[in-house]
Order: sequence, then structure tokens, then C-alpha cells
Amino acid sequence: MSLWLALGVVLAVGCVLLVARPFLREPEVIDDSLDAAGPQEAARIALAEERDRALAALKELEFDHRTGKVSDEDYRLQVGSLRRHAAEALRALEHSQDVAPEKVHAGR
Repeated sequence: MSLWLALGVVLAVGCVLLVARPFLREPEVIDDSLDAAGPQEAARIALAEERDRALAALKELEFDHRTGKVSDEDYRLQVGSLRRHAAEALRALEHSQDVAPEKVHAGR
């Protein structure tokens, strides 16, 4: 009887190890590096960041003006250049997005 019990335990442990084996192995790493952005994508990301900075600066100026931290005169002096900068950043980003699809289709 104990022989059958021992054989059953060995068989059960063998089955568990066989099933668990794929989970116990260290996975093989083929390439764990992130895909690097190409030059076009990097330029588009830089333009998007510039747009975000310009809009954030404009939003902060408007908030400071509403809360009284910036006077009306200082607000008028700063808001024009910030709006121009934000508009230029938006135009540049739109232009980069319009140009990119044409280059992709031209390559086909």
C-alpha cells in the first residue's frame, strides 16, 4: 500500500513540475529596448512639447491675472507675445502633421 502511495506522490509531483515548467523558466529576452522615434517623429514630439509649454504659460498668465498676481498692464504686455508663440507652435505642429502623411504615401 505504501508503495502505491509513494508512486502516486512521485507521479503527482512529476505532473506538477511538468505543467509548471514553462512558468518557472526565465523568459528569453529577444530585445527589450523601446522603439526609438525616428527623426520625423522626434521633431513632431518636440513641436508638441513646445505647443504644450506655450499654452501652459498662457494659461498660467491668465490665471495669475484673474487672481490678481499680475496687473492689467503687465498682462497686456505679456499676453500678446505668449499668444503669438502659442499660435506659431500650433501652426508648426499642424504643418508637421500635414507633411508627414504625404511623405508616407510618396514612398509607396
